[in-house]
Amino acid sequence: MSEPALLNDDELLSFIVNGYYLLKPDYATPIHQEVCNKLNALESNPGNGILEAVPELNEIYDHPMVKGALASILGADYTMNQHRHWHKRGPEDASQNWHQDGTNVRHHQTWKVLAMYYPHDVSLEMGPTVIMPGTHFRNAPTDRMKTYGNFKEQVVLDVEAGTIAITHYDLWHAGALNRTDESRSMLKFLF
Repeated sequence: MSEPALLNDDELLSFIVNGYYLLKPDYATPIHQEVCNKLNALESNPGNGILEAVPELNEIYDHPMVKGALASILGADYTMNQHRHWHKRGPEDASQNWHQDGTNVRHHQTWKVLAMYYPHDVSLEMGPTVIMPGTHFRNAPTDRMKTYGNFKEQVVLDVEAGTIAITHYDLWHAGALNRTDESRSMLKFLF
């Protein structure tokens, strides 16, 4: 197993300021298609049991770039939380409101991050995840975000297969409307 590839100072500073970091690790096998095949074969969403249903996900999160980014942000003793989920947005699934998964507790350290893995290309039409940089510093209860629309600075994650978005647990995010006839998958793990 290779040593974790730690973030450099500029990369870490970017995460601290913006609340997210995008990775595109290189994998030796066609693992993303294998993950998609296993997901498509599932009869239902296994929720927290997704790692057992699709064990190839272990290889995704064991990659030196992923481990290095997580160690850089959370410390070398970071752990994978038992909460994990397959977010599947079907054709014409409505968009989500802006929300935070965390409770927006202020602290000088980052205690939790989400690692969102996209096993296939995600186009603008597929209802990509949208994130709002810097909002991990804002305390806005989710019920008050329902009236918020688009922001000029928002980042739309129309990404290539294998992209992992590591986001601060308090970063505002939402799933956009899927305007295609195919489903979009994102696998969310909490660290």
